Amino acid sequence: MKALVFEKSGVENLRVEETEAPKAGRGEVLVSVKLGGVNPIDEAVIERIPVKLPHVPGAEVAGIVAEVGEGVTGLSVGEAVTVYNRIFDGNCDMCVSGKENLCRHGGIMSVVTDGGYKELYAVPAVNAIPVGNMPMELAASLPTAALSAYHALKEAALSAGETLVVLGATGNTGRFATQLGRVMGAQVIAVSREGTIVDGADASLDYSNLKEEVSRLTGGRMADVVLNSVGRSVWDAGISVLGTSGRLATFGVLTGGEVGLNLSWLYGNQVKLIGTTGGTRKEMFDLVKLSSRLTVRVWKKFSLDEAKEAFRGLHSSERSKTGRAFIQVS
Repeated sequence: MKALVFEKSGVENLRVEETEAPKAGRGEVLVSVKLGGVNPIDEAVIERIPVKLPHVPGAEVAGIVAEVGEGVTGLSVGEAVTVYNRIFDGNCDMCVSGKENLCRHGGIMSVVTDGGYKELYAVPAVNAIPVGNMPMELAASLPTAALSAYHALKEAALSAGETLVVLGATGNTGRFATQLGRVMGAQVIAVSREGTIVDGADASLDYSNLKEEVSRLTGGRMADVVLNSVGRSVWDAGISVLGTSGRLATFGVLTGGEVGLNLSWLYGNQVKLIGTTGGTRKEMFDLVKLSSRLTVRVWKKFSLDEAKEAFRGLHSSERSKTGRAFIQVS
């Protein structure tokens, strides 16, 4: 079985090697992985997050059930699935309240365990979410790109008729946040470095004169919700367009995590700052139901042997203008 492995941090140390094929244990299914998304979680794992070595990255994958372990019901060999990428025990207070993403004894698959950039991937059956005839590109985007955006918008309580400003709108999560905001009935303003037109946006802007442009588009009300998946570099821009009683949701630190904050502005305008991470298993099922209203733009598909090139292009202008990068596993 082929797998993408590294034994030393750094994209340059990625290699494809033959490994022993796993079996589906009790309560597990074996997934024949078809496609994996390329995203910043994997980049961080490869470059700097301490993990047990050797390690297989791959937080976002989809494929076909190849084997069903003992005790598993509701899944069949040949069924297309995506993999909910959170390890959770189902018993802690967070899990019992439906917040598996915050499990006190869990973590992200591909960080606390090996990931799915391999031909066969044994996962807990509860993490295998059936996707029917969904395009594999969309199925492989649900676990991180779509789910992180959806969860953030739900936590920010975005509602119909409100205005959503998506910063970093050409990123993996940004493109989904823009579409999902539209699905939820909001006016969506997509913001990126180059003002690239993004599917689902009512307006696509760059960062120049952003406050003035958002004021013009909202009649001076500004944004009800701002989504920042980028980090420090766009923090001030996000604060500047957030309206009275607005909510700013954030889950990314690609450009740094230390920011400044004027507390008198915070309480004077009664705004809410919301940190979010991943999403819940229920929200994954919600996304499957919404999938007919979502699209994925594909920049390039890379083979396992081309993984280094895929990660080196993750933040390129060409990628951001075009769409997502994927690794074709099998």
